[in-house]
Amino acid sequence: MTAFEIVGLGEDAVDYLAAWEHQREVHARVVEGEAPDTVLLLEHPPTFTAGKRTDPHERPADPGGAPVIDVDRGGKITFHGPGQVVAYPIVRLPQHVLVVDFVRRMEEAMIATCAAYGVETARVPGRSGVWLRATTERPERKIGAIGIRVSRGVTMHGIALNCDVDMGWYDRFVPCGISDAGVTSLSAELGRDVPVTEVLPVLQRELDRMLRWEDYTPTPDYEARPEPGRAAVGGPRVEVLSRPGA
Repeated sequence: MTAFEIVGLGEDAVDYLAAWEHQREVHARVVEGEAPDTVLLLEHPPTFTAGKRTDPHERPADPGGAPVIDVDRGGKITFHGPGQVVAYPIVRLPQHVLVVDFVRRMEEAMIATCAAYGVETARVPGRSGVWLRATTERPERKIGAIGIRVSRGVTMHGIALNCDVDMGWYDRFVPCGISDAGVTSLSAELGRDVPVTEVLPVLQRELDRMLRWEDYTPTPDYEARPEPGRAAVGGPRVEVLSRPGA
């Protein structure tokens, strides 16, 4: 049974470093068997986080007053802020679930959440996260980001789904180091405000479904499109410090 904890939304958005410390505390309890698998749900104030693959030129030259924080997850630099629902699953991976399977489940939860709003999304092999296909009017664009770390068989960090984010923040840097695609939100795609409070119960339902570890039918991928300068591989953007059960 997975526990869900709403840590702070809206005016109670949680400082990134405070949330990171809370993650570590919950992680330690889950590792020791003192707490159930837990998913933290929250919003952050405007914050840039740089994963281990972030190159110096990818950092924002003008972060607009938002902090830029180096973090111990996989991937490159991304943005967190108001209007984006963040989920940090702190869960022990069963023996039969590989890290890549866990990442796919987290992406599938975001895909299903978007589908509940009539927004079609999928994975793009070679690029992490959840994407909308390019159209004649608009480029391929990312709506959900993911960055995971696994330590002692228990996951940390997680996913971020854009609901009604101020997209101007993304003009300050190259999201995830990908310069040939765009970024979007549910509000931008639907032409109406889609607040975090509306999306959160839908995402929680889909995360709960994926974390039951039952079989599911994955959404078919879009065409492979590698990040600039990288091969078209589909591996997860994660750091694994130990295998499940170690």
